[in-house]
Amino acid sequence: RSVYQGIVGFFAFSCVLMMSFHVRAEEKVYTLKYSNFFPPAHGMSMVTEEWCKEVEKRTDGRVKINYLPGSTLAPANQAYEGAVRGITDISMVSQQYNAGRFPLTEVIYLPLGIKSAYQSTRMIDAWFKKFNPKEYDDTKILFLFASGPNQFSTIKPIASIKDLEGLKIRCAGESAKIVNAMGAVPVSIPLADSYEGLQRGVITGSLLALESLKGWRFGDFVRGVQVNDGLGFAAALAVVMNKKSWESLPPDVQKIIEGINEEWREKTSLTFDRLDKEGVEYGVSKGAQVFKISPEETALTVEKMKPLLDDYVKNMAKLGLPGEESLKFCMDWLKQNPNPNP
Repeated sequence: RSVYQGIVGFFAFSCVLMMSFHVRAEEKVYTLKYSNFFPPAHGMSMVTEEWCKEVEKRTDGRVKINYLPGSTLAPANQAYEGAVRGITDISMVSQQYNAGRFPLTEVIYLPLGIKSAYQSTRMIDAWFKKFNPKEYDDTKILFLFASGPNQFSTIKPIASIKDLEGLKIRCAGESAKIVNAMGAVPVSIPLADSYEGLQRGVITGSLLALESLKGWRFGDFVRGVQVNDGLGFAAALAVVMNKKSWESLPPDVQKIIEGINEEWREKTSLTFDRLDKEGVEYGVSKGAQVFKISPEETALTVEKMKPLLDDYVKNMAKLGLPGEESLKFCMDWLKQNPNPNP
C-alpha cells in the first residue's frame, strides 16, 4: 500500500510541477527596447510612448517596453540598422537618413501634391501593401506612416519662391533635389543640430514638415513660412522590429500588437497633422509670417518638379525596380482619395 501511495504521490507532485511550469511559461514577460529619435517632449514621442503603454496594457503586462526617445540608444541615421542587428528591438525610422537603402520608398519624397499626414499615411500604407518592397525584408514592419507636406521655412520673411535663390536650406536625403530645383543650396546636418545651425547662421532655413517650428523649436528663429502647393511631398517614417525579437513573441501577443498598429497608424498621422497646425501657431507667436504662394508661382514650382518624377522612374529602372508603376500608383491613389482629412 505504501508503494501505491508513493506512486500516487509522485504522480500528483509531477502534475503540480508540470502545471507550475506551464503557468510560468504563460506568464513569461518579454522586455523590449524601443528607440526613437524624436525628443522626449515632442508630440510624436508622446504618441509613441502611448503605443508602448497600450501594448503593455492589452498584453496584461506580458510585454514590457523600455522606451528610449531622443536618440539615446541609436541616432536617427542608425535606427534602422540598430533594429536589424538587435541593438534595439523596435526603432522609429526616418528613411531619409538612410540614403540609398529604401530606393522604391523614395516615391513618397516626390512632389506629388500631398495635402496632409493623414492622406500621405493612408497612401504609403496602400503602396506598401501593393508593392511589399524587399528593401524592408531584414526587419518586421510594424507600420509605416508619413508627415504632412514639407514647406520652406526661412530666417527672413520671403513671399516669393524667387527669393529662395542661394539660401542655405537644411534638408535630408532626396529632398535635397527639391532644394536644388528651387535654386537654393541644400545643407545636410542632423535634425538635432539644426536649431543651433539656425542660431549660428550655418543654415538660413529648412525644408521640413511645419511641426518642426514647435517640435524642434525652429520657430524661435524662423520669420518666414512659404505654403507652396506645388511641392506637396512628405517624409516617410516606419516603426520596425528586429525579426528575432518579433518571432520570439507568442502568436497571441503578435496578434494583439498588430491590432494596436492598425489603430496607431491613423492616430500617429492625425497627431502629425495636429502638430503641423501647432507648429505654425508657435512660429507666428514668435513673429513668423506665413506666405501662401500664388497660383502663378505654384504652377512654376510644378514645372520645376517634373524632372524629379522622371529621374525617379529612370533610377528605379536601373535598379530593376518598378518605379513607373510605383509613381503611377501613388498619383492615381491621390486622385481617387483627394480628401486630406478623415
